[in-house]
Amino acid sequence: MRAETAVTSASVLLPRTGEPARGVYRISTIDAHPHFAITAQEYDRLADEAMDKLVTFFEDLGDGMDIDAFDVEYSQGVMTLILGDVGTYVVNKQPPNRQIWISSPISGPERFDFSVDRNAWVCRKTSDTLGKLLERELRDALAMADLAVPIK
Repeated sequence: MRAETAVTSASVLLPRTGEPARGVYRISTIDAHPHFAITAQEYDRLADEAMDKLVTFFEDLGDGMDIDAFDVEYSQGVMTLILGDVGTYVVNKQPPNRQIWISSPISGPERFDFSVDRNAWVCRKTSDTLGKLLERELRDALAMADLAVPIK
């Protein structure tokens, strides 16, 4: 996700004409929030680590549960978690944005950036972490009060 900053200063010049900018313009930059700024290499390591933990966790969870049509698949940065009547979760890496995206059958789509401050994948819109979102939804959906997702 790219952060947007409103610019109203006349000291900003338009690139094509060199004229002073008038009104409000949007400037996008991935580094506008330093606590979300990570390098591509850090993103790859952190996202791979989170995805590996989630895949292993859900595979182990499925081995101990009796849910019709339970399945976990992981390929090319995309994890699909099928939970029978509960629905299907899709969690995937988005390297160009340095994000992890989720599509939840309960709460819908959401995007998570890695917060260095919180050491977690965080939704900028809700401040929720990926781990807490999954925990909350799956505890209710699977009636497992002690469910603990292994990522923040």
